[in-house]
Amino acid sequence: GRAGAMERWTGRVALVTGASVGIGAAVARALVQHGMKVVGCARSVDKIEKLAAECQSAGYPGTLIPYKCDLSNEEEILSMFSAIKTLHQGVDVCINNAGLARPEPLLSGRTEGWRTMIDVNVMAVSICTREAYQSMKERNIDDGHIININSMNGHSVVPQSVVHFYSATKYAVTALTEGLRQELREARTHIRATCISPGLVETGFAFKLHDNDPERAAATYESIRCLKAEDMANAVIYVLSAPPHVQIGDIQMRPTEQIS
Repeated sequence: GRAGAMERWTGRVALVTGASVGIGAAVARALVQHGMKVVGCARSVDKIEKLAAECQSAGYPGTLIPYKCDLSNEEEILSMFSAIKTLHQGVDVCINNAGLARPEPLLSGRTEGWRTMIDVNVMAVSICTREAYQSMKERNIDDGHIININSMNGHSVVPQSVVHFYSATKYAVTALTEGLRQELREARTHIRATCISPGLVETGFAFKLHDNDPERAAATYESIRCLKAEDMANAVIYVLSAPPHVQIGDIQMRPTEQIS
């Protein structure tokens, strides 16, 4: 079964970006439950430290290691990978979860909002992927896994101007994940590449997007029964527990009640 299929990951190292809240926190918890050493990073580590303590007192077999890292800064990412190498040998599973949307339409948006989305949603994903692969390669790890948390917005453009640029960054993630799969084939490795593309997940995401309008953010999640962060964590476990000859390319998942 699935629990058995996760056994080969016991004691191995996973990096989860954006691990302080939402999907990242749920994924980090699930991996610790399955006995992995999880490095969870975010700009604020206090929430990850709290989660680590919860995991420990719950008696989960793995461990959560909080790490402070600003993913819009390459130097911080590189020094994080170097610390992981020193302390835990390297990264076997990389979960590129950190991502954000700013309400900046194409006709009137502020450059700085666009740049933040590019830096976190595209550049950080690419840098972490490269560094994780190099970490696997130098240790002859042939069964690693890179999972990008994408979005249904990476597959279709919705008529909501506040997410158009965000959608462009997620289309990039779709292309990057498939490009990665092809390069891993060329490298003759069995490292796998997957993206998971959810529709509406009930997290703090909309509150960051509509940061001037908490009522609008709340309404986003109240209109229908949304996916939960735990549903995403279950999808990650499903992807990781697929047998080595099976590579899941993308999981597109929406709330049953979601229209677009």
